[in-house]
Amino acid sequence: METEPRGFEPATGDGPEVSGEGRAAEVRTAYEGLLQIRRLLAGGAGVPAPWELRLMPRAVALVLEAAGFPPSAVDPAGRRTRTGYRVAPGADGVRVTWTGPPSGGAAGEERDRLKACAAELERHGWECLLYRGPRGRRFLEVERRG
Repeated sequence: METEPRGFEPATGDGPEVSGEGRAAEVRTAYEGLLQIRRLLAGGAGVPAPWELRLMPRAVALVLEAAGFPPSAVDPAGRRTRTGYRVAPGADGVRVTWTGPPSGGAAGEERDRLKACAAELERHGWECLLYRGPRGRRFLEVERRG
């Protein structure tokens, strides 16, 4: 059975590892498109466009991936294979965590890495709040500013 080819999807941290020059070119093109849409529809590159508010996990993941943050990854069995960001729908926006394989060191670096993610997202017009969750693990809640 043939499947329809899918368009570009930013890495959310819940898929297979993505990398390489072809991927980097796709990310650059998508990011440049995001900025152009913002300039045309939202009044500037630092203001999320309407589509981003409807598809926040995708928009947040694109900003993080374009900034060079590594996405986490999972194998076909769902086991974490790479340390990096993970973007998922949250209560009122998007939740960003720093996760990786067991004993991979993600917990030790999450505070600094999430602060860096927050700085990048805030530069792009998102509001980020850093919280501590279960077992003391930190996460970002990302929401529209305002």
